[in-house]
Amino acid sequence: MLDKIFTFQIGGYYGGTFGDIISSMEQAGFFSYILPFLLIFALIFGILTRTQIFKNNKAINAVLALVVGLLSLQFNFVPIFFSEIFPRLGVGLAIILALLILAGLFFDPKNKLVNYGLLFVGLIIFFVVLVQTFGWVGWTSGFIFYDNWPMIIMGIVVMVVLALVFNSVGPKKQSEGPGYSGFWAQPHEPEA
Repeated sequence: MLDKIFTFQIGGYYGGTFGDIISSMEQAGFFSYILPFLLIFALIFGILTRTQIFKNNKAINAVLALVVGLLSLQFNFVPIFFSEIFPRLGVGLAIILALLILAGLFFDPKNKLVNYGLLFVGLIIFFVVLVQTFGWVGWTSGFIFYDNWPMIIMGIVVMVVLALVFNSVGPKKQSEGPGYSGFWAQPHEPEA
């Protein structure tokens, strides 16, 4: 049924679905070579332009970005890594988006505790995406993480809590000037 909805006409080609186009793009190497090359090229070019290592010589920046982009595709390592990390990243971003929507419904967006909580959840999702991708690509070092993951996560939680406590505790202000009598009090003007 969806095939009937998503049929379209391009030039002299009648019919087909978006899935067929995506499949033919995948078979042509668009996702394995063109998109990773463009991503690496844009990142390297942007970093070189931003840092201005070669002043404003965009030709050198473009040549270096082109070389790094092409050399990174010499072996199948980059396409395999990208094909593993970006689907997981998409799922992680969908989870974060759903959490942001729910938090926006029930909590004040200016609440620092809620923002730190969302940041913490985002960091956990980022960590899980990296660990899963590294495990699939073969970058894990044995079963160290899989045997000790509760202790590692608890250590991270303790470090985050300690960082939040140390960040919130600071030197207290004695007074804000004449007429100030506490945190909730409004400073009053001196009488003339």
